[in-house]
Amino acid sequence: MTFGTYISMFPKLISGPITPYEMLRRQLHSARRFLPENLAEGMKLFIRGLGLKAILANQFGSLWANVGTIGYESISTPLAWLGIYAYSFQIYFDFSGYSDMAIGLGAVLGFHFPENFNYPYIAASVKDFWHRWHISLSTWFKEYVYIPLGGNRKGLPRQLFNILVVWMLTAFWHGAGWNFFCWGGLLWICIVLERQLGRLKFVHKMKVLPHIYLWLVIPMSWMCFAITDLSQLQVYLDKMLWLVPGFSGGYEDAWKALSTYGGLLLVSGLACTPVIEKLYHKWQDKLPVKVLLAGLFWYCIWRLLLEGNNPFMYFSF
Repeated sequence: MTFGTYISMFPKLISGPITPYEMLRRQLHSARRFLPENLAEGMKLFIRGLGLKAILANQFGSLWANVGTIGYESISTPLAWLGIYAYSFQIYFDFSGYSDMAIGLGAVLGFHFPENFNYPYIAASVKDFWHRWHISLSTWFKEYVYIPLGGNRKGLPRQLFNILVVWMLTAFWHGAGWNFFCWGGLLWICIVLERQLGRLKFVHKMKVLPHIYLWLVIPMSWMCFAITDLSQLQVYLDKMLWLVPGFSGGYEDAWKALSTYGGLLLVSGLACTPVIEKLYHKWQDKLPVKVLLAGLFWYCIWRLLLEGNNPFMYFSF
């Protein structure tokens, strides 16, 4: 009966956070109580996640859809980069919003679910990024695949092979298409190169460059999620890297997108850092913040009704 309750627990049923059975078994058998403070904290988390989904993720989804409507062959290089950054923000706010909503619902019911995201876009390496992104999935693969294979205990070649196995299985977990295996292979190569370069002393003195590197590599890796057709993926990559012969250089499409979504991009960039959360925790018990949260909830409901069916992205992976 306990295991059946664990399987059917709706806050984490579809995409996570991936919660070990033993963790919830202990909580199911503990003396949980319905407390007003748990309800309040859970609803705050739920509203935050709902806002990330309805206000940020869905708006970036509109920008990415506009890029597809224009056609990958017809967009400029700046719009190609702008589009893939929009998709990067969309998939982050969509999935982290879902996780916050699941964790919030769990808190309302008296359960504690683990955090699933820890500001991945402030990471300085691909390895660090994946320690911060979908933490519960990374932890699961580490405990049930990487460590049983030998982890880093059997020499460097075996360790690199173990990491490759983990990434290929992670790719397959998201889907069986070749685009996902390209994604997993790209990230494996980046992690291997980072490991080798990390031994060089000058690398540790860099401050800004690793973050620039991350904001180049990760959005390009998300292309494999956004564009499943490999031929179209090649077209888009050519556009991003300015490899299209005879490119005329018209940037009107990018300026038009920036005029519409520029403010949203700035706000989203700030939301990828701990700044807003620190301010929120400082003022969360003040009446204006509580009124703002209530208004945000009903605004999100209005937007969802206005936009119609707009499911979470990770349901398709």
